[in-house]
Amino acid sequence: MLELPLNRPAVTDRGLDLPGIMRAIADHSARPRYTFMVLDLIARAAGRGGAAGPLVRDGEQLVPIREWLSAAIAPSAARHHYRKATIEAVRRDMAARGVLPDDAVQAAQLVDMEVSDRVRISGMTAVSRAVSELVRAGLVKRHYQGYRVDHHNRGAQRHAVYTVPPPVLAALTRGPMV
Repeated sequence: MLELPLNRPAVTDRGLDLPGIMRAIADHSARPRYTFMVLDLIARAAGRGGAAGPLVRDGEQLVPIREWLSAAIAPSAARHHYRKATIEAVRRDMAARGVLPDDAVQAAQLVDMEVSDRVRISGMTAVSRAVSELVRAGLVKRHYQGYRVDHHNRGAQRHAVYTVPPPVLAALTRGPMV
């Protein structure tokens, strides 16, 4: 049985390096590769300032950071067997409810739209879980910003802002070790 040592202190060391980041993620995450992808994308969106969000430019539009992260990672699951199972489950559900059109092309488009919606929602949940693991590991700080004032609690039309501490950002942007 695999036992994760979750009682290690959060990472805040000035001498942090990439292996140290990977260790911290492995200590705090059930899916370390996915969580590392989320951290890397946050760091890239943050740029030199270290803060990413509440909105990120995606082409011509601004989208909430969590939606952007979910969309950015979604292609990594495109060939996954769960997606195929989801397509079949959606098709069966729509057929049982009588909302699946007779036209095969229209039916495929409708199923694809529903699957994309489910993947997006599931992806945002997975991103939130990964960010929570990064926060516990001390690799990201999170606060909410929006409608009225900055606030540490979510809700009331507030959106997440993720900040990567300078030692973590430096370790992620450093070149290869020689």
